[in-house]
Amino acid sequence: MIEILTPTEIARARQTGRLVGDILQALKNRTTVGTNLLDIDRWAKTMILEAGATSCYVDYAPSFGRGPFGHYICTAVNDAVLHGLPHDYALADGDLLTLDLAVVLGGVAADAAISFIVGATRPPESVALIETTERALAAAIAVAGPGARIGDISHAIGTVLSEAGYPINLEFGGHGIGSTMHQDPHVSNDGRPGRGYTLRPGLLLALEPWVMADTNVLVTDPDGWTLRSTTGCRTAHTEHTVAITDDGAEILTLPSRA
Repeated sequence: MIEILTPTEIARARQTGRLVGDILQALKNRTTVGTNLLDIDRWAKTMILEAGATSCYVDYAPSFGRGPFGHYICTAVNDAVLHGLPHDYALADGDLLTLDLAVVLGGVAADAAISFIVGATRPPESVALIETTERALAAAIAVAGPGARIGDISHAIGTVLSEAGYPINLEFGGHGIGSTMHQDPHVSNDGRPGRGYTLRPGLLLALEPWVMADTNVLVTDPDGWTLRSTTGCRTAHTEHTVAITDDGAEILTLPSRA
């Protein structure tokens, strides 16, 4: 299903997106060396419920996971990149942490992810991975406007990732979003320009470049959810929900303040 939102629904999407951005920023600010992933999940739960929102993850049970997910946020560390199931792990200095959050507020969902390094140590490989996914996301947003095609977005992402020398996995990527978290169209992280669905004002997309340093092959943890690089290399993942408008793509999941 491809859902086109009304102006009223887009206004509600802005509120949802801002909430997601603010929660992610608050969690990043609070996370330090020694923070436990289960604490992050508890903090996320509290902020979601206090805002009157609903988690998209707790009861989520898709075909690719061993559902229901049962937690309020995805926490992926180092070689984990997607669908990281929170567990009893205390973060160490230099860990690369990805937080992925999706909630529904006012009947509209928003989805975003951030990757950052915990503590004072900044491994160059981790810095490069994060910066590349952020540049790829910016390139995708720059071409996402009315009349553009999904393939234009995919090509923009893939160009940045491949020029940086990273293999690209096409199993998981961006997606439409609206009254539910995962909708059509699928937005691959590489593709051919001029192909695919034509973007229209009112369409919401969750765009999410992610990379693994030296492989494009994933392996699933015994928990049935967490996806890791098969080689143990580090990974990064950056995501925003955007609204297609008459003027281009409006980023909805920016925090109110950094």
